[in-house]
This record gives sequence, structure tokens and C-alpha cells, in this order.
Amino acid sequence: MTDPTKALQQGDALIVVDVQRDFCPGGALPIENGDCVVPVLNAWLAAAEARGVPIFASRDWHPPEHISFETRGGPWPPHCVQDTEGAAFHPELRLPSSTIPVTKGTRFDQDQNSAFAQTGLAQELLTRGVERLWIGGLAEDVCVRATVLDARAAGFDVHLINDATRPVSRAGGAAARAEMEAAGADVAP
Repeated sequence: MTDPTKALQQGDALIVVDVQRDFCPGGALPIENGDCVVPVLNAWLAAAEARGVPIFASRDWHPPEHISFETRGGPWPPHCVQDTEGAAFHPELRLPSSTIPVTKGTRFDQDQNSAFAQTGLAQELLTRGVERLWIGGLAEDVCVRATVLDARAAGFDVHLINDATRPVSRAGGAAARAEMEAAGADVAP
């Protein structure tokens, strides 16, 4: 396991992807052991705050009847609906007050899996002089995958925090990991 107190440095940013109630056990779209990422990410959050590394936390923030919902022909049950308890960050996730939220999935006409999808995140990171990203969250084979691939396409050095992500399915996770590594992302042990 990578020690965040030694790994994080100037020019880095930490991106926490969609660690929301609905993606954890008991939620509307639970990822198996999704809540197990919380203690790992809390260590990274504490280290990032101590080192002055910027922290970004993405969240799905869907309108009711979002296009990704099964009721509209999408693949997912309704989840992370705006202003609901399920859309809240996991209650044990210790996001510092300096955390910058990245809200996505708000469009009525399309889904936005990546924290970079029409959010302005890439430009904000460049403005802050960020070159390297440490990424963890949920789910590895959906929103984490999309975020990592978009980060690589935007030219960032990307490290996936291995113990800080879980997939929807094992097969999906293995395929996503292979795709992220092929795109040049490093999987931190």
C-alpha cells in the first residue's frame, strides 16, 4: 500500500470520485464493499490536507427521471437524485472544508460519468499548477474509469489508488483496470 504521507507532493491533486451513500451498502445502487474505500481515502484526505495538496470530490447529482435511469431506458436504477440523502457523500468520509466539489450528471440529455465531463476540472487543475493526480472512489469500472481516462487524455500523470476503489463487477473492474493501465495510468499498490 502506498503511503500517502510520502507519495503526495507539490504539483499533485487528490480526486475522490463519487463516494456517495447510494453507491455504498444500503444505497440505491450499492457497490459491493463500496464503504471499504472510506478509511483508505480518509488517510489520503488527511495527508493531502496536511501537505496543502488540493482535494476535489466529484458527485453524481442527477435530476429526477435522469436519462441514465432504467425508467428512462438507461442502465441504472434511480440513484444520487439531487438533494436526497442518497446523493450525500458517505457520512464517514472526512472531507476537509477546503475540498472542492465537482458536480456532474446534472444534464437532462446525457450522462456524465467522468469528473472531467463538461465540469471545467481540467482547466482548474492546470490553473493550480497540478501535474499529477491521485484518484480513488466509486465505481472503478464506471466513473473512476471514465475520470482516469479523461485525466490521461488531458495530459495528467495519473495514479489510481488501488485500495481506494471498488468495481460494480469483478470482470468489469479487471477490464477497466487493464484499460486504465493501457492509457498510461499507474495503479498504486
